[in-house]
Amino acid sequence: MNRTSTFISLILLCMIVLAACSTAAPTVTSSTTDSNNSSSQSKDSTNVTKVNLNTATGDDFLAAIPGLGNRMLREFMEYRPYVSIQQFRQEIGKYVDDAQVAEYEKFVYVPIAINDSDSATLQQIPGLDSSEAETLISGRLFASTDDFMIKLSEYISAEELEIAKMYLGDNG
Repeated sequence: MNRTSTFISLILLCMIVLAACSTAAPTVTSSTTDSNNSSSQSKDSTNVTKVNLNTATGDDFLAAIPGLGNRMLREFMEYRPYVSIQQFRQEIGKYVDDAQVAEYEKFVYVPIAINDSDSATLQQIPGLDSSEAETLISGRLFASTDDFMIKLSEYISAEELEIAKMYLGDNG
């Protein structure tokens, strides 16, 4: 290789590296969400704003999920309403592998129905493990959201409890 072609190759390599850096996924930060506006967004303990799979708009999804394309956006919206996180995993898993589904789950949630949600859906609540979710399920029926929150507070921190409020769907 002569000097000119080496120089051109080096410049092209630098341009590729700069282009890759400029299109990297942005750091996701949260905005403060008020519990009265929780139907669209929720903030979890990893400081990521999550969007409600059943109520988020296309723009909400595109803003919240790095690299989400229009095809996957259509798939997210096609299977609404989601009744469990397992349903989301199954439906979206038709198009991408398990690792990608898990990556999407960092940015979305299925609203929790206190008397109907399965264990996996309850485990979207930060700090709640499978045995605790099963204990909550075995303690149903909860008369109110407040009753559920009191029982939930036995398993998770006060901060996680505040986050959990945003995951709750309409529980009347």
